[in-house]
Amino acid sequence: MSIRNGEVGHLPADDTNLSEFGYKSELKRGTGKFASFAVAFAFVSIATGIFTAYGAMLNSSGPAGIWTWPIVIVGQLMVAMIFGSLAARIPVTGYAYQWTSRIANPVLGWIMGWASFTFLAIVVVAVDYTIASTVLPVLLQYGGTPQNAWVITAIVLVAQGLLVGGSMKWTTRLNNFAVSAELIGMILLVVLLFVVGIIAKELNIGNLFSTGAIPAEGYFSIGTLTTAGPWIMGTLLGAFTIVGFESAANLAEETKHPAVVVPKAMIQAVLASGIIGFLFIVVVTMLAGDPVELASSSTPIADVITRVLGPFVGTALLVMVVIAIFACGMVIMLTGVRLTWAMARDERFPGHKVLGRINKSTGTPLAATVFYTVVAELILALFAEQTDTLFLLFGAATLLPAVIYAATVVLYIVKRKQLPPSKGFTLGKWEVPVIILASIWLIFELAIFRDAAFLNAWIYVGIMVAIGALYLIFLLVVRGGAKGLSMPDLHSIDAELDADAAHKGN
Repeated sequence: MSIRNGEVGHLPADDTNLSEFGYKSELKRGTGKFASFAVAFAFVSIATGIFTAYGAMLNSSGPAGIWTWPIVIVGQLMVAMIFGSLAARIPVTGYAYQWTSRIANPVLGWIMGWASFTFLAIVVVAVDYTIASTVLPVLLQYGGTPQNAWVITAIVLVAQGLLVGGSMKWTTRLNNFAVSAELIGMILLVVLLFVVGIIAKELNIGNLFSTGAIPAEGYFSIGTLTTAGPWIMGTLLGAFTIVGFESAANLAEETKHPAVVVPKAMIQAVLASGIIGFLFIVVVTMLAGDPVELASSSTPIADVITRVLGPFVGTALLVMVVIAIFACGMVIMLTGVRLTWAMARDERFPGHKVLGRINKSTGTPLAATVFYTVVAELILALFAEQTDTLFLLFGAATLLPAVIYAATVVLYIVKRKQLPPSKGFTLGKWEVPVIILASIWLIFELAIFRDAAFLNAWIYVGIMVAIGALYLIFLLVVRGGAKGLSMPDLHSIDAELDADAAHKGN
């Protein structure tokens, strides 16, 4: 793997001339190295993922399920490297939609874009619902119900929409602050929990290898055709958490030196999240007390923090968690809005004449923001009255990225010899090992979703696929077939400059 730093000096002032991809520059390039990392890290948000899914892991796999976390990190790191290689070749807003459209064909690209939209539309609801269902009830000492969780989540979605649609500058500033707070807060949380646990003699190493309420017999089994083994199900904690690092690639047109900065941001986000997150779940598990009893709580992480650190410190750290989760949802919304706008810009999205515009006052895709927020509110309304809302959202938000990642890796494998030249990051001699490891991981992950517990997640995916298929058929009919979905021309700026120079020389 390598970063071609020497090439950065040869790029135009705006880092990537968008006319090379058939576009004019409409978004301001103000995202630097830390801001790009912050976007990727905020989407992953270990605080969000662990607070959301740790309880589900205790119930499906017991405490020993945490040992699946390192497997997830290695697998997702391989995926991030492949995404980085694609982002360095096509650094354009729309990420997987753009990559597939230009490397494979526009029809497959549209399908990938729609799949990404369905993921982003539901994961923002899953993340924001975490605030209302697993953190605020403990922080503010009230009884959580599906009804008040619905209302709070709806308000949070509107607040995020106002920020994303109103100002990219303030969205970035808030996210940078939130990520800094999460990094410092999570490291501090790990240290405090460990030190207090030692002083109070509450650390129980045996918990790390306990199966909790899950029978030890058959614990490590593969499972059946319709069930995954207990230990394997623990993988979903990491799989739900370590996703979204590719969000940095979706802000490519707003990032300085995107072909260099974006790949590094994605890789760094996976590594930072993976290491800090694993240390956190290890110390929390050692401090879990009776893991069987903790598994029955709807707020297990918050319970452990409050019990071990006391109400004052625990409350302060829970405030940090709320900020981190809010930023995570905000970045997911930012990513979903940019994807919606990118597809609308290419006249690939319903209402594209409106959704493909950049508002002159805010400098943001304001109409796309309103649309995305309304869709998220509708999804929330569909799930909100069900008692197992969080698990349903969690399942769908884990399944969809696995499918998207697998499709993108297959695309890379098939087309890697025909890819346009990299403008920054390359896998080099590590390409084949990275591909092999990424493929093994994704096959393993997708196999988990044969479990019947994810039936509703598949139903959601099926409904969204059906809606997308109907619109795709409509597009193909009105555009006169696949040719009507061709992307803006991809051409070589260097070739044009050389031709101009030769012409002047003559």
